[in-house]
Amino acid sequence: MAEKFKHTALLVIDMQKDFIHEDGQMLVNGGRAIVPNVIKAVEVARQRGILVIWVVREHDPLGRDVELFRRHLYTTGKVGPTVKGTEGAELVDGLVIKEGDYKLVKTRFSAFFATHLHSLLQGAGINNLIITGVQTPNCIRQTVFDAVALDYQSVTVIFDATAAATPDIHAANIFDMKNVGVVAPTLQQWCESDA
Repeated sequence: MAEKFKHTALLVIDMQKDFIHEDGQMLVNGGRAIVPNVIKAVEVARQRGILVIWVVREHDPLGRDVELFRRHLYTTGKVGPTVKGTEGAELVDGLVIKEGDYKLVKTRFSAFFATHLHSLLQGAGINNLIITGVQTPNCIRQTVFDAVALDYQSVTVIFDATAAATPDIHAANIFDMKNVGVVAPTLQQWCESDA
């Protein structure tokens, strides 16, 4: 592992079939287009010795652990989005959890909310985060703002390895995150940098 990357982790957020596939229950329109860039970001992170953390939603079949505003999607006789063990909860094709990676299950927008992510990162000596995945105004933004509030030294959102329902929504949220000290390079810029 490169010494300079030992304090860095890549978070891959919600790159699951229910969010990315055309027939996914929670389709993020811009999600499919970023899949190749997320795959590349994971490859580069692994080459650099960066810890890859797969942040996924996996819900109870009855929706007891989902936000109140989504519970109607888990009514009797209906399989809701990202239910644990369903195809919709699986990572999209091309993204694979490998030995040495870490899988973190969340049930809310932020990867930090009601999870052990912060203690995991602290225990691993991680103080720099790279963020990829969907979707920018919800899970990406909430995770980023929590990381900033928790004083992570640097938080990077790869601009073209994150997505929202529309390019305008994506750009507006990236603008907001930049205003709190987050950097948002393109994948190419990040790959060519030493950070």
